[in-house]
Amino acid sequence: MTTTTALSQDELKTLVGRAALEYVLPGGIVGVGTGSTVDRFIDALAEIKDQIVGAVSSSVASTRRLQALGIAVFDANEVESLPVYIDGADEIDGNGHMLKGGGAALTREKIVAALASRFVCIADASKRVPTLGRFPLPVEVIPMAEKHIARRFAAKGGQASLRLVGGQPLLTDNGQHILDVRGLWITDPLAFESEINQWPGVVTAGVFAQHKASVCLLGTAQGVKTLTYPSS
Repeated sequence: MTTTTALSQDELKTLVGRAALEYVLPGGIVGVGTGSTVDRFIDALAEIKDQIVGAVSSSVASTRRLQALGIAVFDANEVESLPVYIDGADEIDGNGHMLKGGGAALTREKIVAALASRFVCIADASKRVPTLGRFPLPVEVIPMAEKHIARRFAAKGGQASLRLVGGQPLLTDNGQHILDVRGLWITDPLAFESEINQWPGVVTAGVFAQHKASVCLLGTAQGVKTLTYPSS
């Protein structure tokens, strides 16, 4: 009798990180996201670094990792477009809409995603959900507006809390704060994203519906499953 050992979450992250190499165009610049799954992609990308021009990164942490592995990093203002952006997600629904920002890089992630023709999401199966909202919604805010924005979320049934590190407000790479909002079920991600982004003091809402995934490489017990989504 043969037995199979279930892959750990770390092993699944490595699998999808390597699978994403298939979407990297030789001779091009690749958009690179942020987070533990993306770290595995960056490690794999180093193996083909001589085949690409470099990367545009969505965070200081990813930039440091890329540069340490000898991959050139370009400022987003130096490129007009990117063929592909590869990043993880905290949640992804059946239409490719995502909830992102657990790593506090949501604003820069959305900027790089906006430059890309294609968004390839890399995630393990636990991130796939029928409706966004189980994971707290990250919202990057200007500090002077955080109480006002928290009250507006309360009116929607959400409970917003300031993200802290060591008892102090977390500062994003942009010098702003993050509110994590619990208790929301986001049934219309496009409309929700558009509304929240209009609130004064909101820098970026962590709903990625306008810049949703084209493809999701999902790490499952059976290996990497490729999910594709129509363009809105």
